[in-house]
Amino acid sequence: MTSAHVGAMSSSTCFPSLPRLLRPSFTKTKSSPKFSMSMSKDPVREWILSDGKATEITKISPVGGGCINLASRYDTDAGSFFVKTNRSIGPSMFEAEALGLGAMYETGTIRVPKPYKVGPLPTGGSFIIMEFIQFGASRGYQSDLGRKLAEMHKAGKSSKGFGFDVDNTIGSTPQVNTWSSDWVQFYGEHRLGYQLKLALDQYGDRTIYDKGQRLVKSMAPLFANVVIEPCLLHGDLWSGNISSDKNGEPVILDPACYYTF
Repeated sequence: MTSAHVGAMSSSTCFPSLPRLLRPSFTKTKSSPKFSMSMSKDPVREWILSDGKATEITKISPVGGGCINLASRYDTDAGSFFVKTNRSIGPSMFEAEALGLGAMYETGTIRVPKPYKVGPLPTGGSFIIMEFIQFGASRGYQSDLGRKLAEMHKAGKSSKGFGFDVDNTIGSTPQVNTWSSDWVQFYGEHRLGYQLKLALDQYGDRTIYDKGQRLVKSMAPLFANVVIEPCLLHGDLWSGNISSDKNGEPVILDPACYYTF
């Protein structure tokens, strides 16, 4: 892992296209990070030189961002910002990422990049501006990561049930997050069932699909006496989305968040 804040892994894998996501309504709450949308000639520069409290952008450097998004570090007299842009996909993908980052950030547990602004580019596409985190030389101590994740799961609760306010993507695969009060129904329909249907549509393997459906239908008795509470999940936690800051504290990024068991 390099010592710079790399780009989104959950939205940067090498696939040709992403589906349109549900467009969330950004309503600022007392504890919500401030991220918003706007259109201007150069909305990234405009935000940095206004709400970002900078008076000068001293350097713009490319950093790793995968093959879907372009990622840059903006150095200014007010500090550094991390910016991802995509010239072909609208703001919905970055909106979902910002909402996930914001939900994890608000738990006050594990460190994540704070999202600042999401918006469309005037020539098409979209951008997201977030906190720049200087990464350390390694992913830090895995025991610390596990403890912080447990704290996030415990702190991140939802009164709406299982799901998330918007659909998002894991890699470039659509992830349906429609709210449900029943975890078995949510997991069976929107996770296992949805993946089985995607596999059937792409590969036509009816045998795997039918076996999967039998599994979905037999899940409920396994959890008959289990109390299941919805907890916030990163949703795409693999090695590429884990790092540590310069002090060795664990950092997670590029989420596909939802509330689950």
